Amino acid sequence: MGGLTQREWEVVAVPAHALLLDMSPLETLGFALGTSFASGLNVYATVAAAGLMQRLGLVHLPDTLQVLAHPIVLGLAGTLFIIEFIADKIPYVDSAWDAVHTFIRPPAAAVLSYSAFGNVPEEWKLGAALLAGSVALTSHGAKASARAAANTSPEPVSNWALSLFEDGLVVFLVWMAAEYPLLTAGIVIVLLILAVLLIRKLWKFSRQLADRFRKRSKTQPTSTTVT
Repeated sequence: MGGLTQREWEVVAVPAHALLLDMSPLETLGFALGTSFASGLNVYATVAAAGLMQRLGLVHLPDTLQVLAHPIVLGLAGTLFIIEFIADKIPYVDSAWDAVHTFIRPPAAAVLSYSAFGNVPEEWKLGAALLAGSVALTSHGAKASARAAANTSPEPVSNWALSLFEDGLVVFLVWMAAEYPLLTAGIVIVLLILAVLLIRKLWKFSRQLADRFRKRSKTQPTSTTVT
């Protein structure tokens, strides 16, 4: 058998998601990072996707998060996801929705991360929760900033495209976090860097627009007086 023992071959043959029953702390951290970034984009899609994948046997969540597959949790998350799916496609409504969820997505990501760590010492669980909340706040900030910029365009296509991309990214990250948590941690680090760069770029753009508006408002009375 190529130098492998029978036991080693049995472990290799086990599907990846089945091995997540015994996640190491580092793998749990990767899982938490992936679901936290996803929660910052759409927490309801994150919970619904994780619970549905668990229920269909596509992934195996940590024991402390098995409750996400409960019908009541799935039903509530699915209903809220449908509402957000609609609101997310309407210009300015999406920005108002994002503003409200500034106080929902990061705390929800912190709770998911805290629960995922199970029986580790309390200080580690709290630290993981703070990290998860920060990750979710970063992805949420990037999403909200991009949506605010997209709303300056009169056409609705950009909103739809961004929304569908975000939903697809959420499902992908949830699956990756459960299947390949360590790889997901690396992906999230790259996404966080891109998110910070995006926020900075859009912030500079908004300041430039504000400066132009102020200059125009100052020169308008002068031009009126001259005429």
